[in-house]
Amino acid sequence: MNVAVIGSGTMGNGIAHVFAQHGFTVALIDINQPALDRAMGTITKNLDRQVAKAALSEDDKTATLGRLTTFTSLEEGVAGAGLVVEAATENVELKLQIFRDLDQYAPADAILASNTSSISITKIAAVTKRPQQVIGMHFMNPVPVMKLVEVIRGYATSDAVTNQVMDLSRQLGKTPTEVNDYPGFVANRILMPMINEAIISLFEGVAGVEEIDTVMKLGMAHPMGPLQLADFIGLDVCLAILRVLHEGLGNPKYAPCPLLVNMVMAGRLGAKSGEGFYQYTAGSKELVVAERFRR
Repeated sequence: MNVAVIGSGTMGNGIAHVFAQHGFTVALIDINQPALDRAMGTITKNLDRQVAKAALSEDDKTATLGRLTTFTSLEEGVAGAGLVVEAATENVELKLQIFRDLDQYAPADAILASNTSSISITKIAAVTKRPQQVIGMHFMNPVPVMKLVEVIRGYATSDAVTNQVMDLSRQLGKTPTEVNDYPGFVANRILMPMINEAIISLFEGVAGVEEIDTVMKLGMAHPMGPLQLADFIGLDVCLAILRVLHEGLGNPKYAPCPLLVNMVMAGRLGAKSGEGFYQYTAGSKELVVAERFRR
């Protein structure tokens, strides 16, 4: 099966990497050629890391890269695809427009999947003429490492498409878990309120950044504290998901913390902007609390 992946950011290049590594011919699509070049560089570095760990041979790396082709044209990139995975920015209107275009350009029998972490698959499917072929494939970051794929059935998604996507996920060495289409699905419906509560605890002065993360790492066996994880995900993404939960479920417990809102408005988005709850310096792995939150 030929696979097309839309979006060459962190999630898109990870999804393309995994499909190509497992024998699929992959078209990686982005409107920005420099972004595609960066994505291919990232994939190459990640493959080199796998080779260094003896998880992959040099021949496997070469074969994987040989299965990847980049496109700046959506129409050209999805021609002949049996599966399209959209991994664009978590923006409702952008995703809806992509799926309108996919419905026009992708083969009639192609499965159209979204890597959305919270947006309704039913809503996305409704802008197409093939809602039974639209499904969610929510990969976890970093995609080459994380085993879970949250498979989300929209209201009209067929059993056949769901079963095929579950099987494809297993072919990638992943563990697919089927969930129904409600705001936040399972992963983010549970994760985002925890992150939001950690931010509220900081906002209300219950404890500092490092202290909150230490409690969760050492007390709850989390590999990463919630504030560091929020930085890693992107505070703008966390805010967008919380707003989907708040609006979609109508429950005030999902209302985003004012501190999170202010940080996003100020451009403090976490690791990708260089500062969130922690400060990030290129080439350094040291975890340094942002100056604003030092006690």
